Amino acid sequence: MIKHKDHFHGSDLEKIEQHYNIPKESIVSFSANVNPLGISPQLRQTLAERLDVITGYPDREYASLRRCIAEYVHSDPENILVGNGSTELISLFIQIEHPKKALILGPTYSEYEREVFLGGGATHYYPLKEEDDFRLNLSDFTSHLNESIDLLVICNPNNPTSSSITREEMRQILDLCKQYDIFVMTDETYVEFAENVDDITSVPLTHYYNNIIILRSTAKFFAAPGLRLGYAVTGNRDLIKSINTRKNPWTINSLAVIAGELMFSDVSYMQATRTLIAKEREAVYHFLQEQPDFKPYPPSANFILAKILRPDLTSQDLFERAIRKGMMIRDCSTFPFLNQKYIRFCFMLPEDNRRLMQCLTDCHSTAPNSTEPQTPDFFA
Repeated sequence: MIKHKDHFHGSDLEKIEQHYNIPKESIVSFSANVNPLGISPQLRQTLAERLDVITGYPDREYASLRRCIAEYVHSDPENILVGNGSTELISLFIQIEHPKKALILGPTYSEYEREVFLGGGATHYYPLKEEDDFRLNLSDFTSHLNESIDLLVICNPNNPTSSSITREEMRQILDLCKQYDIFVMTDETYVEFAENVDDITSVPLTHYYNNIIILRSTAKFFAAPGLRLGYAVTGNRDLIKSINTRKNPWTINSLAVIAGELMFSDVSYMQATRTLIAKEREAVYHFLQEQPDFKPYPPSANFILAKILRPDLTSQDLFERAIRKGMMIRDCSTFPFLNQKYIRFCFMLPEDNRRLMQCLTDCHSTAPNSTEPQTPDFFA
């Protein structure tokens, strides 16, 4: 198991507050990758009006919620599992599949490796390569698949690289995994932010393949990490039965059910989110391309990975510079295969993005002994 260094997670605002003596309410978190619009006004009003639902138990089968999710992802309610965030579903799936050897595309979210390790299995990484802009080299990757692997884990779009795999590429992967009896767990937490969602999501493949489970969450796109509502899509009914047998009842509370029944049909909110993210993603990416001391990698999700090219500047330097101005970015030296030259941050509201770009370019444009920072016009 790879040793992961300590870091501040996007949710660790209390620790940040204590360590830097900055009120957490004043921190703009570019590290949490959460929709900057916050929860939709429609959802806020509905939850307030229906607060009394907590006086009763939710439906044990969550039938209405699963129907809403199925309609949203164009699947069958019988193919839908719901859980207390996608984290619970990852844990349950690993416990049931009990893989002895898992292959993970990295660098990526550490929870996959942790769950496999806790289940007694071993993990191996297939590293996405910087020279490919961290995009998957399909032919090289598939040459590494064999019958010794039980489980393949793919985050798509991937965190922290923001690169993605197309559904056609995933189909080729699934065909080969079928030959080697490899199950595929795909985390699509960030897919709804992608401009070409229909070209990336693997949900339609669950109608034809029984060796894939797709995980999603309402934490990021719907700005509801505290709701703890996650779901999975799979065409493997035996797997669904096994997970439901093991899963504790009522892991989703009544308010989360109400929220889920509404949010997946809130078309205006979803469109506003995609419009905002698409505009800011393009603006930030092109701006960073013009800066000599940064190399941004093409983003598919609502965040971007950038390499620091200036020799005397590290990811920790930039983290410190940003947090002291009330902005929290991710120091990516904690991810496998990355080092102190990589940072990741999500796209927030336009004025916040401009402030962060000003901070980053102030830092890289200033000569070591200079007292006057040289800052280019942002998005000029």
